[in-house]
Amino acid sequence: MNNRVYIFDTTLRDGEQSPGVSLNVSEKLEIARQLARLGVDIIEAGFPITSQGDFEAVKNIAREVRGVTVAGLARTNFADIDRAWEAVKQADQPRIHTFIATSDIHLKHKLRMSREQVLESAAAAVRHAKKYTADVEFSAEDASRSDLDFLCRVMEAVIEAGATTVNIPDTVGYTTPDEYAEIIRTIMSRTKGIEKAVVSVHCHDDLGLAVANSLAAVLAGARQVEGAINGIGERAGNASIEEFVMALYTRRDRYSLETGINAEEIYRTSKLVSKLTGMDIQPNKAVVGKNAFAHESGIHQDGVLKERTTYEIMNPAMVGLSHSNLVLGKHSGRHAFRSRLVELGFVLNDAELNKAFARFKDLADRKKEIADQDIEAIVENEIRKVPATYELSYLHISSGTTVVPTATVGLARGEEILEEAACGNGPVDAICKAVDKITGYSCRLATWGINAITAGKDALGEVTLRIAENNREKLYMGRGISTDVLEASARAYVNAVNKMIYEKNNHID
Repeated sequence: MNNRVYIFDTTLRDGEQSPGVSLNVSEKLEIARQLARLGVDIIEAGFPITSQGDFEAVKNIAREVRGVTVAGLARTNFADIDRAWEAVKQADQPRIHTFIATSDIHLKHKLRMSREQVLESAAAAVRHAKKYTADVEFSAEDASRSDLDFLCRVMEAVIEAGATTVNIPDTVGYTTPDEYAEIIRTIMSRTKGIEKAVVSVHCHDDLGLAVANSLAAVLAGARQVEGAINGIGERAGNASIEEFVMALYTRRDRYSLETGINAEEIYRTSKLVSKLTGMDIQPNKAVVGKNAFAHESGIHQDGVLKERTTYEIMNPAMVGLSHSNLVLGKHSGRHAFRSRLVELGFVLNDAELNKAFARFKDLADRKKEIADQDIEAIVENEIRKVPATYELSYLHISSGTTVVPTATVGLARGEEILEEAACGNGPVDAICKAVDKITGYSCRLATWGINAITAGKDALGEVTLRIAENNREKLYMGRGISTDVLEASARAYVNAVNKMIYEKNNHID
């Protein structure tokens, strides 16, 4: 049997379905480009029928990200499939991914269809998709709770109709590794024509078993694994791609399986997804959490100093964690800064480099030493892909226990500097109100949070917030970094407003 496992990334589709996550077109394109550098085989770029914004994102990714299969999701109806094809047709390797539920609970309560109707719908959808592309994937939603005999019938019908990949999802994270392996083995032994298709798995983490179930499935013969960076997705999320890939590599003595993943891009991909989605990575997250390679116990520290493998089963450098001793500060030049960016895996054009370098010098005037995390934060948070209608020019705050908080804000709009002042319940509220006066938009601050990106008294603080225009439900996320929490808040708020203006002007849902 082939020992190559294909990695199907659904960060931009299932991952974006995480509560509170809403990526715009440029952010999705940025993540897709990084996924291509990571070496995933298939990028599920979105669900084109759901909105014009999703359609445009999938279309842009298909057109601009080369050397990778780009898939669009579609239900088993012709309108969905037509729309998916319209979105992915410019890809190097376009794929249509169509699905319908097969469990009795879904048939009865959601679809209100009989098994025969589902069987017919699945086969018809695959045949229709096959008119557009040779690469068609079919998914049996809630497969792990489906009747196995019926599931085998469905798989046989869609393969006969032309499906080249058949996916057996554990949609609600219900199954266990031994049970899931048996499901895969049964399908592979009892489905006529199964050798014509790649068997795929898509596991959710409701019981914390998504990666374990995926590993069990590949031992049973599955050769495509679907998941998301950082394990994000519906409810408890998807199988974490970085955990699955590193498990295969670290225990290759057990699995003898390979992927096409460039492991050195794992950390940067994880950080990018975290920043753009606004979903923090838990400190004890496997592979990419900040504690994943940290040792506090004296016994552990002593062991690692003598021999790293005493307490580390993976080399942190392999997943892209830098341990360089290069120290950058206010006297560092552009060449050193560019070299450090390259070492960290960032490829910036001249305009982006100039902007990042200016921001670096500004930070270096306030901070003695610039760490790798500072540089990552500058690039990931300050090199914005959405055109900035407004830029923060200056900020003055008057606040204290006996005075009404007041903010004076100056925003640059092209060559023009616009200034307003406002009072608020606190300095952040005053900043937001001053910005609203300048922009003419009345926005509600839905969420606000801060994290220390680096250590020390002069640490960089990152503010992540979400705003909504008036009483509308649509949320726009903004991020800002600074050693000053109020400046970071102002940058984050202006960043969110710029996104709102960009999407309104471009009529993006």
